[in-house]
Amino acid sequence: MHRVSTYDGQNSDIKLTTNEHELALMNKREIEKLAKNPKFISGIYNYCDRWCERCEFTSRCMNYDICEEKFGSPESKDISNKAFWDKMQEVFSVTLEMVKESVEKMGVDLTSSDYEEAEKHEKRVHEFSKNQPYGKAAFEYIDMVTKWFDSNKELFEEKSQELLTHLEAEIPGTKPVDEAIRIKDCLEVVHWYQYQIYVKLCRAASGMIQGKLEEIEYCPQDTNGSAKVAIIGIERSISAWGGLLNHFPQQEQEILNILVKLKALLRLVEHSFPDARTFVRPGLDN
Repeated sequence: MHRVSTYDGQNSDIKLTTNEHELALMNKREIEKLAKNPKFISGIYNYCDRWCERCEFTSRCMNYDICEEKFGSPESKDISNKAFWDKMQEVFSVTLEMVKESVEKMGVDLTSSDYEEAEKHEKRVHEFSKNQPYGKAAFEYIDMVTKWFDSNKELFEEKSQELLTHLEAEIPGTKPVDEAIRIKDCLEVVHWYQYQIYVKLCRAASGMIQGKLEEIEYCPQDTNGSAKVAIIGIERSISAWGGLLNHFPQQEQEILNILVKLKALLRLVEHSFPDARTFVRPGLDN
């Protein structure tokens, strides 16, 4: 049994009927077949920034292919639509089947006490992760960005009106359409990485911390891969804020404060994960 939120916001238990079980097995076989397709780069989706619309490798990403197949229609991409939750339940069913099969092969007996202990352990890992200096700094950055946008709504309205005036007046030497596109791009970059940087750093930290808690060697691949994605997000955010500074010079002090925070965060991450930059992400860095 698996619990998810249904399309109407109510909680629902997934119970695999005979037909659903057969469907899950069929989809599992399809996924295994896809995984053997040489056109897909193995693991490319593990250390990407999830920005498929801007990715050049979607045709070689198995994860993207599956998502497009399951959620390709507009209805199945709308979380308020029943079609979305029907597809999501199907995905959960397949995942559950594959997890059960893996557990059985390993000879693991998962009881309710095992789940409770695992949940407690994960909470400890999360607490350790978010309290790391870089985790705190990344969270502070999230707050700074939110406050800046909340306090500058009129700024964007004024800029929109200014660009519209320039466009209508056809003022020589101005390119309002190009400027609007550049501003939009900077804003999209800032918003895309605002939360992701923190999430990726928590994942990177959890690998090291989990090893310490369990007194085992942590997985450097996952740690460095996640940290590298965070570094990329930080650097792209720095570039985007630099662009916004050019378009909104009257916001110089506020934007400079944000840039100082980001650059300090970058130094913290590079110091804490010295091997992250040299980590080669499958396909993306080859």
